[in-house]
Amino acid sequence: MAHLRRFFGLSILLSSLAVASARLRDGRLHANIMRPATAPLVSAPQSSSPVTSRNGTILPPYNTTFFFDQLIDHNNPSLGTFKQRFWHTWEFYEKGGPIILNTPGEANAEGFDGYLTNLTINGQIAQQQNGSTIVIEHRFFGLSNPHPDLSVESFKVLNIQQAIDDLEYFAKNVNLPMPGGDSVTPDKAPWILVGGSYAGALTSWTMVNKPNLFAAGYASSAVVEAIVDFWGYFEPIRQNMPANCSADVQAVIARVDETFLGKNETAIQAIKDNFGIGDVTHLDDAAGALRNNLWDWQDLQPVSGPGTQFTEFCDALEVKDGVSAPASGWGVDHALAAWGEYWRSTYLNLICGTDNAQDCLGTYNTSQSFWLDTTIDNADRSWMWFVCNQVGFLQDGAPVTSPTLVTRLVQPIYDLRQCQQMFPAAFPVPTSPNVLATNKNYDGWNVQIKNLFFATATRDPWREATLSADGLNKISTPSQPIGESDGFHCSDLLTENNVDATIASVQAKGLSSIKTWLAAWKPTNNGAPVTSPRSVPAPPQNASPITHVKPINAWFKSFGTAGF
Repeated sequence: MAHLRRFFGLSILLSSLAVASARLRDGRLHANIMRPATAPLVSAPQSSSPVTSRNGTILPPYNTTFFFDQLIDHNNPSLGTFKQRFWHTWEFYEKGGPIILNTPGEANAEGFDGYLTNLTINGQIAQQQNGSTIVIEHRFFGLSNPHPDLSVESFKVLNIQQAIDDLEYFAKNVNLPMPGGDSVTPDKAPWILVGGSYAGALTSWTMVNKPNLFAAGYASSAVVEAIVDFWGYFEPIRQNMPANCSADVQAVIARVDETFLGKNETAIQAIKDNFGIGDVTHLDDAAGALRNNLWDWQDLQPVSGPGTQFTEFCDALEVKDGVSAPASGWGVDHALAAWGEYWRSTYLNLICGTDNAQDCLGTYNTSQSFWLDTTIDNADRSWMWFVCNQVGFLQDGAPVTSPTLVTRLVQPIYDLRQCQQMFPAAFPVPTSPNVLATNKNYDGWNVQIKNLFFATATRDPWREATLSADGLNKISTPSQPIGESDGFHCSDLLTENNVDATIASVQAKGLSSIKTWLAAWKPTNNGAPVTSPRSVPAPPQNASPITHVKPINAWFKSFGTAGF
């Protein structure tokens, strides 16, 4: 559908993602920077047109921007406030209905106004429960900035706890523009927190940290467990992509790694030239660049259809003279040549445009402006601060005990060096994000909170950080259900994806759970929600030194044989 656009998809227009630093055609600052845990971008149809409510009242357009005076620092309210943007409609609202709150998380929230409508699960909840919907911009993303730049000094108030406190302060203090909007605080009306991906994790972390503040929560593809060495990102891709493509990709990567770790300079240069990146100086940059083809999987949805970037990639490798390869693939020699041809003729231009390969793919040149550009509305920089301090999610090669779709030359130190280059004042040497503290403070995989629905998906590349990670065996309960579909990343957030019966089933289960929970909700008597917030310290800027030991995670077990 024309109004649904995937954030960071290759079809996104440059103008919709422009910031001070030059960006690649897919929206990132650099082609060897990891993909963020972002929910799909959904714009409302005719978002600039007035909206008609159930009773015929004309309401402001979906894209109307409102502002809330949010605290700069919840630990020091004397520092004052900043303007936090939000979008709001009461299209389905009836008195007594819930307030459905959503943040897109690590993105400029402009254009996410589709999450106000029944094109998404948010609007479906509002329609079912007679509620109103809100999209609020996360601090330090878009134009909601406590400080005028994205410097290390400014980022002292960018952490998970401040983001959680933002949601609480907003819910307790906002005067919504709808009728009666000054009388719907969480003690008087039920609030429902909804989020996908990082924002899905934030939903879980908030409900753990602020028990009883929200009457219910819906967390889609929620990456609740912070993981430094997140090689598991590529496991759902390996398990679910076409077997022939998986087999040949693994074979090519094995050949690339073997060659790059050897001493045959002629063979090394031949492989780089094969992909059209002969001038890329560092071999980890050259091999790591091939992750881009696997990252394209994150753009897929059940309604994507043929012709996606990922399917074109696999077709380039596996279709020869009109014939598709068997499950075992065509073999490394053909796949290496075909992959190289696809890069030289098509893909390199798609990700790099007019940039030369070294500038586009090299990560060692600290004179490039994007490393130290502190201009606001730079989602990559703000997200990297989370990555480097609290969540990790470094998308690197698998340990030698497991098959891998991406090079093993890229290890955590590769990405953590980028943290040092982007934030030298905070990281004089590469250090590892304190994920142990994050998981301890917000329960991670151990979350056990009432009235929180988790939606997961087997084909989601972020699955291994969710409650459906391989080997975790988390039990679904009536108070904390887990609905797993055959979908992709955050597929259940989009109602167009209910063409897949498994996704429709998850959405129905979530709507049913929320209906049951809200039926039992009652306002509090003392004028404020009963909460016992945890006291969580801000993360240290210099955490524990990086180690080179691969951690044992929930998915570290015997794998299937698909793709071998």
